[in-house]
Amino acid sequence: MQRDHQRKTTDAQDSEATLRGMRVAILTGEGLQDAETLMPLAFLQNRGAEVTVIGIEPGLVSAYNSDIEVLIEKSVRDASPDDFDALVLPGGRAPDQLREHSEVVEFAREFFETGKPVAAICHGPQILATAGVLEGREATCVESISDEMKEAGAEYKDKEVVRDGNLITSRVPDDIPVFVSTLEKSMLEHAARHRGSSRMGTE
Repeated sequence: MQRDHQRKTTDAQDSEATLRGMRVAILTGEGLQDAETLMPLAFLQNRGAEVTVIGIEPGLVSAYNSDIEVLIEKSVRDASPDDFDALVLPGGRAPDQLREHSEVVEFAREFFETGKPVAAICHGPQILATAGVLEGREATCVESISDEMKEAGAEYKDKEVVRDGNLITSRVPDDIPVFVSTLEKSMLEHAARHRGSSRMGTE
């Protein structure tokens, strides 16, 4: 079992803490893919973000591809899109199981509709397909579920990362570096737009 790096405090320099004060939810469960879960988590923490892993129930869940276990800190039933600035959907076998739960699908749908960044990799977009939010959107995923994405109305692109508005998608673990950097950019741009709107509202 390897869980030490999930809940590390970061000593990131201020110059690297671009996401300080922002909150991110990672939605996953039993059968997760280890790198697609832990690498974004570590990246976001190192950028100063507060990351919460959410799922069906609090407790440990296992990766399907290693002996790593990850702690689900909060039930999705107790989470609100208002609590977070971005949502990450890792892959593995977990998404196909998670989308059988109405509370997961509803959370993903509500989050997506806020316009805040939603980043899904590998099998992660399966949750969004079930949520019915991919119609007319450009997206990518692991090739084995590309037909499912097309059936959900997505315009499938075989690229390492695809960004369409607030939606960021990638294919496989090799794409993680560009996946997380694109998420970071999207979060910063969304925050800047929100600040601009707030200023205009007070003038």
